[in-house]
Amino acid sequence: MDDFNVEDTILSQFANSPVILSLINSFSSAVDPSANIDAFYNLVWNVKTAEGYGLQVWGRIVGVTNVLEIPGGVIDFGFEEAGDASAAPFGQGVFFNGTPATSNFTLSDDAFRTLILAKALANISQCNIHAYNTILMSLFPNRGNAFVTDSGNMQMNLVFMFPLQPFEIAILLQSGAFTPPTGVGFNVMPVATPTFGFAEAGVNSAGFNQGTWFSGFAT
Repeated sequence: MDDFNVEDTILSQFANSPVILSLINSFSSAVDPSANIDAFYNLVWNVKTAEGYGLQVWGRIVGVTNVLEIPGGVIDFGFEEAGDASAAPFGQGVFFNGTPATSNFTLSDDAFRTLILAKALANISQCNIHAYNTILMSLFPNRGNAFVTDSGNMQMNLVFMFPLQPFEIAILLQSGAFTPPTGVGFNVMPVATPTFGFAEAGVNSAGFNQGTWFSGFAT
């Protein structure tokens, strides 16, 4: 903004007022707003470079938040008397570390920016499989194939040929970035990892003595 001319910002009805011109020129010479304007553009206005508070503003505009609730999935070490659902033996369960203070997960700025752009696309796109596939691939780039299938009876499946982290499942179920048509339910179905297969199957495949036989998708 080196070529900024303060007189270009003055309304025509005040352009010949010596008092107003003197005040504005005096203030302009004492305070250079260009650094603040550039910072506002880069950190708030431009979603591709926005950070922190700027992304929070964009999140409120499109309707998403960077804080998601992660369902508890850690199984503690314990004996049979504790029950199969809450305890696991040596080599599987971890020692109990106390009740977590919160199950909330805060997305990083880069992850939140991707979520914002995906939600913006969802807000303006048609509710069809092509649009949904585009949203899924934008949320999980360079991870493998992800696509939508119509299972009939007002149900659809989000199929992922790669494993998903708990916070990624929370993004799909809680953020609103993926919203099916009214009255349509959906299931998140990531493939178990790793499964036996050849290199052509993608990054989720593993060779002999490493991968397990494919036994279906997790729900």
